[in-house]
Formats: sequence, C-alpha cells, structure tokens
Amino acid sequence: MTVPPSKISPTAWTPSPAQRERAAYRRRQTVLSVLTAAVSTAAVGTLLVFAVTGAPGWQRVRESFLDPRIARDALPEVLTGLWLNVRLLLCCAAGALLLGLLIAVLRTLRGPVFFPVRALAAGYTYTFRGLPLIIVLYLLTLGVPGLRLQGMPPVLVLGGLALVLTYGGYLAEVFRAGIESVHPSQLAAARSLGLTYRQTMRHVVLPQAVRRVAPPLLNDVVALQKDVGLVSLAGPIDAVRAAQIATAQSFNYTPYIVAGVLFVLLAIPLIAVTDQVTLRAARRQSGG
Repeated sequence: MTVPPSKISPTAWTPSPAQRERAAYRRRQTVLSVLTAAVSTAAVGTLLVFAVTGAPGWQRVRESFLDPRIARDALPEVLTGLWLNVRLLLCCAAGALLLGLLIAVLRTLRGPVFFPVRALAAGYTYTFRGLPLIIVLYLLTLGVPGLRLQGMPPVLVLGGLALVLTYGGYLAEVFRAGIESVHPSQLAAARSLGLTYRQTMRHVVLPQAVRRVAPPLLNDVVALQKDVGLVSLAGPIDAVRAAQIATAQSFNYTPYIVAGVLFVLLAIPLIAVTDQVTLRAARRQSGG
C-alpha cells in the first residue's frame, strides 16, 4: 500500500548512512583545519618572538620604544589628541564623499555645452590625484595664511580642506566608475518613462552606482583615517603631535607606539565593515 505524500510526517525522514558519514567527515576536517591553523600560527608567532627578542639590540629597542611607564604617562594626552583626529575624520570623510560625488556627476555630463565643466572637473581630478597629500597640506596650511586675507579660517580647517580636496579626487574617480558601470539601456528606459536627466541620475543611476562601488569607497575612508594624522604637520595637537611632544619631553619613542596602536584600534571597525560590505557585494554578484 502506497502512503500518500500528504500523510508522510516531516519528522519521518532520517539521513542515510552515507550522508551521516559525509557530515562526520566534514566535521572532522573542520576541526583538523582549525587545529592546524592554530598550531601553525603559534609556531610562526613563537619563531618571530625568538627572532626579535634574540637580536643583539633588543634590550635597547625595548627601552626606547616599549617602556610601559612612559606609555602610561603619555596615554591621556594622546587620547585627547585622538579625539581631534576622530572629529576631523568624520568631517573630512563626509566632505570628500560629497565633493567626489559632485565631481563624478559633472564629469559624466553629456553634450558639448558642458565641455568646460567636464574639463574643469577632469583637471581637478588629475591635479589632486597627482599631488602628494603632504604638499597640498603645506600649500594650504602654510601658503594660504601668508596671503593675510580677511576671515582666514584656522589652520585646522585648512588642513581638513587639504584632506577633502585630495581624497575628493580619488573618490570622484570611484564614483565615476560606478556611474559608468550602469548599462546605458537603464538610462534610456528611464528617459522613455518621462524621467528627466536629474531624476534618472537620482532614482536609477546613483543608487546602483553607490552600491557597486561601496567597497572601494570604504577602503578610501580607511586610508583617510590614517592620513588625518598628517594634519599634525601644520601644528594642531592631535594624537601624532601629542606623541611628538611626549617624546620630546621623555627622549623616548614609546608615545609614538601608543599613538600607532590607537590608530590601529580606530581602524579595526572600519576595516571590518569594509570586509563585510566587500563579501556581501561578492555574494550578490555571484548570485549567492
């Protein structure tokens, strides 16, 4: 007698012996892989520790760069300076993203009447992608104040402007690549439905472009997070400048290590978000 499918209980299915064997094999392989990775990591770490601590000048390096007492004394001032870096990062990241998006849209304008606009936008990207950031910082923070204009902004604002201008050039090319990756048929379909060029860019092109280039955009933000420390060259007391002052007082380089560790800790959340967005984008493209 054949039992109708509707009468079969969902809990009546049991895996076959071959399936159970495969599942057990996968579990064993997973455990073996984890153990192998842990053992190899521990072995490499041990070798590195012995190689570094066994060097002839290790004692002197430890005293000059890894002094716990000096690190503890310098930590409060470096943390105070890091808060300036965090605020500068948030402002500069927002400004660079907006400027990069604007330049990218200007470079994608069609028609001969917009040629001067496209030329100016292209000249901006070529200039600031080619100029080293440190030169832009010096020009804006040391050269512009020399003009003695009325209403001159503080040096910190000029340093942030240098970061925005430099990274705006990089982000503009990222945005432009995303805009040009949208198939022209989508623009034609949107225009055939009666949407204006502005509406097409806002509702059709830009949402897809930003989603496609999100990983490289976040990578540039991570790079900006490191470069905000260069504003210390202009004089503001950020984490790097605070470490420099503490080093000059103690004749020890440990404060620089403290500042470096804090910058790494600050970057970890950004890097984790970037990796997660990159993984999601890869899964979406592969259809997973």
